[in-house]
Amino acid sequence: MLKFFLLLIGSLLSFPVYGFCGFYVSRATSELYNKSSKVAIVRDGIRTVLTMSNDYKGDPKEFAIVIPVPQILKKEQIHVNRQSIMEHLDAYTAPRLVEYYDRDPCIVMRYRENGAVVDMLIEKKESVADKAKSFGVVIEASYTVGEYDIMILSSEKSSGLIRFLISQGYTLPKGAERIVNSYIKQGLYFFVAKVNLKEKAKLGFTYLRPLSIAYESRRFMLPIRLGTVNAHEDQELFIFILTRTGRVETVNYRTVYVPTDIELPPATKEDFANVYKTIFNNQWKKEGKKVVFLEYAWDMGWCDPCAADPLTREELREIGVFWLDDYRFLEKRRVPRPGVNVYVTRLHVRYNKDLFPDDIMFISTGNKNNYQVRYILRHPFVGNITCPEGEKYLRELKKRRYQELVDLARLTGWSIDYIRKRYGLDNYPVSDPDIPWWKKIWPKK
Repeated sequence: MLKFFLLLIGSLLSFPVYGFCGFYVSRATSELYNKSSKVAIVRDGIRTVLTMSNDYKGDPKEFAIVIPVPQILKKEQIHVNRQSIMEHLDAYTAPRLVEYYDRDPCIVMRYRENGAVVDMLIEKKESVADKAKSFGVVIEASYTVGEYDIMILSSEKSSGLIRFLISQGYTLPKGAERIVNSYIKQGLYFFVAKVNLKEKAKLGFTYLRPLSIAYESRRFMLPIRLGTVNAHEDQELFIFILTRTGRVETVNYRTVYVPTDIELPPATKEDFANVYKTIFNNQWKKEGKKVVFLEYAWDMGWCDPCAADPLTREELREIGVFWLDDYRFLEKRRVPRPGVNVYVTRLHVRYNKDLFPDDIMFISTGNKNNYQVRYILRHPFVGNITCPEGEKYLRELKKRRYQELVDLARLTGWSIDYIRKRYGLDNYPVSDPDIPWWKKIWPKK
């Protein structure tokens, strides 16, 4: 059996070719990088569908693509794909930014339960499921359908349900509790939908239409060495692997996580694409460069938050997911929802012939724990604060702002002074507010 390779290896002429829960705000897609390629691998057992998307400059007629394969491919095993599907897959799995807004710390919600008045300040950091449970609310189901995040809720008390909805940012009209209570007595559930904001990816480079091939091979690998033959700089490679078993990792190179779920100063919002690129560059150097980064691993049927809608059944089928109709239902009329039984892994590789002398070997781990690269903007409350809880909030805000600076400096390698100047953060503390000023003069020896 011939050893097989893929990727664009050269041009016929002289043009350069390269191998390669809150409110959603923006994403950092592969268009950030100048010399990049995208590869999608659909894998189940020994069956593989591989789709390649490469960047180019100049007239596409001036390029040749060489793809050695393990067998003689029949015409029906080769397919020219839609570029929009690769763009969709890139956008759906891209690192993302979400934002939250602090509530007025002086608003204390009062409810009468069992004859007693209960004061509640909504400020806990809990998972949605835990918070719902604390209010006596059960999340019976949650889905992403189109542009909506949907929850189906049940509750034994209208007061608990209303408090949970308020904690999630919903505003209810006066008198809602009486109406909600009547529905609860009827044994009804509550359908709650929240809109996901979407943005279009702006491509900086033109791509050849993706070429897909279907084949069988016991070797689960991606040959990248051929792509470095006439490339004189580091190459960016984004690998999207779709399986039904779970997360995919690399065998012969270390798979590492990009730091995630970290709060950044809100002023970085408009500069997020550049911030993430700097974070990746810094982590790449810290990890020794010879690594593969995991940027996303999630079931294709849903997302939280969504940087783009999950791929449709039609898109999944076209990119090569051949098991979509492989279901056994008790009810013949039951139709599976889009993306069911498809798990996607996004890997990001920066490589050259010295750092990656060997082709990349993969293993499907069976791990279906969700992971995403996500950063958080938490906007402070704007308004008059005249209560004891507000004074506590302001102290915590000062500490939080300093921590945002420290975390951004750690992630990017930028100095705190540079960050404050770059984003105009004059109101951010330059040192830890928890350390008394005299200890800063005479640090403990």
